[in-house]
Amino acid sequence: MATKVHVRVRPETNNLYLDFSYGGMRCREQTALKDNLGNRKRVNALAKKIEARMTLGEFDYASFFPGSKNLAKLASDPPQVLKTTRPDQTTRACSTEVRTLTTSFTQYVESWFAFKQVEWRRSHSENMRCLIDSSLKPFFGDFDLSDITKNDILVFRSELCSRPGRKGAVLGPKTVNNHMQLLHSILTDASDEFGFINPFRNIKTLKSKKQHIAPFSLQEIYKIINSVRPDYKNYYEVRFFSGMRTGEIDGLQWKYVDFENKQILVRETLVKGKVEYTKTDGSQREIPMLGPVYAALKRQHDCTAKLSKYVFCNSEGKPLDHVNVTKRVWYPLLKSLGLEKRRPYMSRHSTATLLLASGESPEFIARFLGHTSTEMLFKTYSRYVPNLTRRDGSAFENLLQEREDES
Repeated sequence: MATKVHVRVRPETNNLYLDFSYGGMRCREQTALKDNLGNRKRVNALAKKIEARMTLGEFDYASFFPGSKNLAKLASDPPQVLKTTRPDQTTRACSTEVRTLTTSFTQYVESWFAFKQVEWRRSHSENMRCLIDSSLKPFFGDFDLSDITKNDILVFRSELCSRPGRKGAVLGPKTVNNHMQLLHSILTDASDEFGFINPFRNIKTLKSKKQHIAPFSLQEIYKIINSVRPDYKNYYEVRFFSGMRTGEIDGLQWKYVDFENKQILVRETLVKGKVEYTKTDGSQREIPMLGPVYAALKRQHDCTAKLSKYVFCNSEGKPLDHVNVTKRVWYPLLKSLGLEKRRPYMSRHSTATLLLASGESPEFIARFLGHTSTEMLFKTYSRYVPNLTRRDGSAFENLLQEREDES
C-alpha cells in the first residue's frame, strides 16, 4: 500500500506540518505556513508530490527536506548528491535551505510518462512512448533537467528537421512539431516541480504546408462502387456516403446500427486492431443513413450479422485490417480504373464536398462529419463547391447581363 502523507496543524503555533512514514520511521516535517485555505492547498500539493515519488520508488528525503533532523536517522538511506536550484514557494516554506536532486531527463521522463499515460487514449500513449524512446531520450537522456538550455532545444529541432522520414524525405513540419510539443509538456511540468526556469520559451512551431485534397466526383464514386469486388461493394457504398473515418467504419459494430431510426451511431473507433473511444468527444454522433447507405447495410447484415459483431469483417469475423485492404483492394482498383492514386480517407472528403454541393447547411454537415464547428468546412472544402454547383459568381454576372439587356 502506498504511504499516505497527512497534512496536520500544530495547535501551539497553528502551523501546518507533514506527517508520514518513511524507511520504517514516522516522520514529521514542519512548515512556516499558518493554517488557512490557501496554505493548505499549497502543502497538500507538496504532500501529493511526495506520495507520487514514493509510489514510483523515486522519493529522496534530502531533496524535499535538506535541513531536516530526520536525515541523520535515515543512515541506511543516505541522501544523494544535491545541487542548488530555484525553489518553488511550497518547498521554500518547509525549509530555510531548498535544493533539489540532480535529476536526469531519462529519470524524470519515465515517472512523468507513468502519470500522464492514464490521461491518454491507448494509441496516443503508444505514439508518445515511441517519440520518447526514439528521439527525446537519445538526445536529452544524459542531460540534467535544469541544465537543458534553449540552444539545446533548437539543436534538437534542427536535427529532427534533417532526419530521414518516409521514402527518404526528411521529417515534415507536423512531425517535428509533435516532437517539440511533447518536449514542451515535459519541461513545463518539470520546471513547475523542481523550480527551474523553463528553457522552452518563445520557441514557435514550424509552419506546415497546407494540405490539398482531391475528392472524387460523383461519377468517379459510382465508377468505383460498380467496379469493386462484390464483397467490398457494401463497404465502399457506406464509406462514400456516410463520411465515416477509417477507424470508425472498420470498428463499426452491429449494436451501433439503428435500422429503425435509420442512423449509424458513432461511439468507438478501431486503432491498431483494438477498439477504443473516438478521436474526440465531437466525433460521437448519429449519422443518418442517406442515399444507398440503408440498403447497403441491410445487405451487409445478411452477410455478416451471424458471423461477427463487426459490420465489416474478414472470413474469421475479425475487423478489417485497413492497411491490407488499402494495398490489396483500394489501390489496385484505382489503378485498374485509371483513376489518380488517392488515400482511402479521400472518401470522407468526397462526402463533405458532395454535401456542400447539394446545398445542405454547413451546420448539418459539420455534425454529420463529427466536427465541432463549421470552420474546417469553409477552410478545407469550400474551393470545390463552385465546380460542383456553379455558384462561382456566374449568377451575379447573369443578373448584370440581364440588366444590360433590358436597358
